[in-house]
Amino acid sequence: MIVHVAFTPGEELSAPLGIVVDVLRATSTIVQALDAGYRRVLCCAEVEEARELAGREGDAVLAGERRAVRIPGFDLGNSPREVAGPPAAGTLVLTTTNGTRLLVAAEARCERVLVGSLLNLRALVEAARVDPGGEVAILCAGVGGEAVLDDVYCAGRIAEALGGEPADSATVAIRLARSFAGPEEGLGAGRSARNLRAAGLEEDIAWCARESILPTVPRPSGRVGRAVEVTGR
Repeated sequence: MIVHVAFTPGEELSAPLGIVVDVLRATSTIVQALDAGYRRVLCCAEVEEARELAGREGDAVLAGERRAVRIPGFDLGNSPREVAGPPAAGTLVLTTTNGTRLLVAAEARCERVLVGSLLNLRALVEAARVDPGGEVAILCAGVGGEAVLDDVYCAGRIAEALGGEPADSATVAIRLARSFAGPEEGLGAGRSARNLRAAGLEEDIAWCARESILPTVPRPSGRVGRAVEVTGR
């Protein structure tokens, strides 16, 4: 297995298997929502698309953020803490600044896509090793087109756990991850964490830093309009 890391969406790296990472917070929220009992998450790139889709679906919770803040009129923000309880509907419609956009793009260019976080690290690695001879691209959402420490830290933890043959990009991520004392320090050191603290959402950092506590490995299962349907199958 050869493991690559794309630090920003602009790299448009492709491989038979893509692992999408937006650890603070979109991919952590998707993992948490499906583990909590949502039947599916519909991931949308744009706000109006999410509103229209939630309206058409009927039995749906509308969640999302722009610049870390809940979108006006939405039921929830983009917080794994908010989706951890019993779901109010079968479907979560989600749109975020970076993560859901990357997921939509990855689904179009990779044969198989998994949703990665620290929450499901162990289960994610087991699912990715189904084809040990293939290539894996760990795709980081970043912020505003730039790399962020939290995503690169998470990518490094995934790359190291996968083993195989790391490309130079994966080696960079692994070495960066090793430079931190632990997950909360790794996630808390960068721009995404600063944005969450400024928005009063610092509790999400510690929540997303918990490692290998959930068995759910989300993956796309189709499209609903332009949205990518993600399930925990």
